[in-house]
Amino acid sequence: MTGSIEDPVRIAVVGAGGIGQRHLEAMSGVDACQSVAVVDPSDAGAAIADKWSVPHFTDIERMLDDVRPQGVINATPNALHLPLTLPCIERGIPVLVEKPVADNLEAACELADASEAAGVPVLVGHHRRHNPIVAKAHEMVQSGILGQLKAISANWLALKPDDYFDIAWRREPGGGPALINLIHDIDSLRFIAGDIVAVQGMTSNAQRGYVVEDTAAILLRFANGALATVMLSDTVAAPWSWELTSGEITSRVYPQTGQDCYFFAGTEASLAVPSLRLWRHEGAQSWESPLPEESFAVENVDPIHLQARHFADVIRGEVEPLITARDAARTLEATLAIVQAANTSSEVELSG
Repeated sequence: MTGSIEDPVRIAVVGAGGIGQRHLEAMSGVDACQSVAVVDPSDAGAAIADKWSVPHFTDIERMLDDVRPQGVINATPNALHLPLTLPCIERGIPVLVEKPVADNLEAACELADASEAAGVPVLVGHHRRHNPIVAKAHEMVQSGILGQLKAISANWLALKPDDYFDIAWRREPGGGPALINLIHDIDSLRFIAGDIVAVQGMTSNAQRGYVVEDTAAILLRFANGALATVMLSDTVAAPWSWELTSGEITSRVYPQTGQDCYFFAGTEASLAVPSLRLWRHEGAQSWESPLPEESFAVENVDPIHLQARHFADVIRGEVEPLITARDAARTLEATLAIVQAANTSSEVELSG
């Protein structure tokens, strides 16, 4: 039986940092998964392996040959996603690679090509797709309950403390909120509303003066014709970001504000997320008609646990990955295009 305790899939974790540890914790609570190895060159990696009573390796290829896991979670820094996933694909081992799928679009496409050519599934760790709130919003928008989707408003507005930037790479290009935070929202918007075909953007670093952006105003055009505005800043005292609004178990370290951060407006109805409040006119379709509110509820389940269960099913060949390397490459492309559009003061069309 799928997910039964009698037949857990054997999964190795590569990278024993915070994200890798989160995966190990999640798998410990999922009967369908069994941790069988940790790969990390550091002494800390050895300590993490000891904590979970699994073998420690410093070399992924030796681990793959000695342990022969059924699946691998690649939770290493972005630049290592491609080189440490390819040996798994070559051995026919499915991989869950953390987001972003790679550190640049060329590497992302190479990884997707390798996965598709070998027929070995790669699931990418955009874990919010597994959140029941996002899944319900996807279902509602795709069902047509909103009519024709026309306009989207999204916000990621919050205040990072000064000591957040004591780590040097966070002050450099690639370390700002566009690639660290916004990429989650771009993936959620793509999942809910469909593919993005063109972007425009404007950025500022006026608050802190670092090379990296701290604020951005963004325009998105979707394949279905919908337009979106996105406001992004990590310099403001504001309650409108996924972490502060969703109540997601992985975000409980943050104070919850009870607000919404996404709004989807259609010709028949509009939807606020994460509250899942829906508004549609009674009677005549007119702004003069009453617009009562409906609320939809979903269970608050840790999406990292749901992702682990899904990966187990992917490994068994029972389902396709919810987000493949190719799909995740499109999310990365859209996010990188926003930075490009801001730097060139132009509209950037995506490859599709």
